[in-house]
Amino acid sequence: MLFRIALLACLMPLSAMAEVHEVRMLNRNDTGAMPFEPDYLVIQPGDTVKFLAANPGHNAATIDGMIPEGGEKFIGKINEEIEVTLDAEGIWGIKCSPHYTMGMAMLIQVGDTPATEADLPDDLPAPVHQRMLEILERRDAAN
Repeated sequence: MLFRIALLACLMPLSAMAEVHEVRMLNRNDTGAMPFEPDYLVIQPGDTVKFLAANPGHNAATIDGMIPEGGEKFIGKINEEIEVTLDAEGIWGIKCSPHYTMGMAMLIQVGDTPATEADLPDDLPAPVHQRMLEILERRDAAN
């Protein structure tokens, strides 16, 4: 019986296995100051995102109003890595709490529906709104 279970596990398609995606929290990169890298991530439900404190002074947290239905908010501690498994399909807005008003934010697409400008709440701080528009423009240019 144990052999059959092991055999079935080996025959499962690799796509059925959840992945871990890494996002670095930085002070600067080629897109500017206070970025997440990458700043647009496409994952599948059940995948895990690991936020790495590549530079000091950062955290990862959900943005109020940018959590898909059924999703749960999270907030990481400053200077610590955090791993979150995202099951709810939709667009997740992520911020660095201390640098949010400077525009340190990113988007995570869980599932097959890409983010659009309509996914951006009206009450985002101006630097965050601008950063997210730039993220969408870069994503569209790459496709």
